[in-house]
Amino acid sequence: MGRVQEDMKRSGSCGLPPALEVMGERWSFLILRAAFNGIVHFENFSSELGIARNILSDRLSRLVRHGVLQRTPCEHDRRKVEYRLTEKGCDLLPAMLALRQWGEKYTMRTPANPVLVDTRDRRPIAPIRIRAADGRELCWRDLAWQDRSEPS
Repeated sequence: MGRVQEDMKRSGSCGLPPALEVMGERWSFLILRAAFNGIVHFENFSSELGIARNILSDRLSRLVRHGVLQRTPCEHDRRKVEYRLTEKGCDLLPAMLALRQWGEKYTMRTPANPVLVDTRDRRPIAPIRIRAADGRELCWRDLAWQDRSEPS
C-alpha cells in the first residue's frame, strides 16, 4: 500500500480552504472572540474592538451569511438586532482556543490574563491537543492520511 497524501492542488478535498474563506482574517476571529464573551450588539462590537463600522458591518454580514452568527431582532428593542453564535459558530471554539494558546506560547512574554477556566473547579483549561480515538495524545508524526475507500 502506497503512502497517501493530500492533493495540494485539489482544494475541494480539504476543509481548510472553505474554512479560511469564512474565517481567514483577523477581524472575523476577533468578532468571534467578542461573541464568545457575550457581546451581541453592533455598537458594542464596534466600541470593544475598535473596528471601523464599514469593516464590522462587512464581517458581521459574512459571518451571518456563512451561518457562524445569527442576526435576530432584539427582544427589548425591535429597532436593534443581536448577533448570536449558532451551533456552527460554537463549533469554532476549539480552533479559536488552539490559536489563542499557540499565540500565548509563542508570541507573548507573559501569561494571558484573564485565564479561561472550567466553571466546575475554576482551574485553567488544558491545552488543546490532538487525541487518538483511545485518548492518547498524538503529535503530527503520529498521523497519516488514509483514503476513505480503503479498510482501516
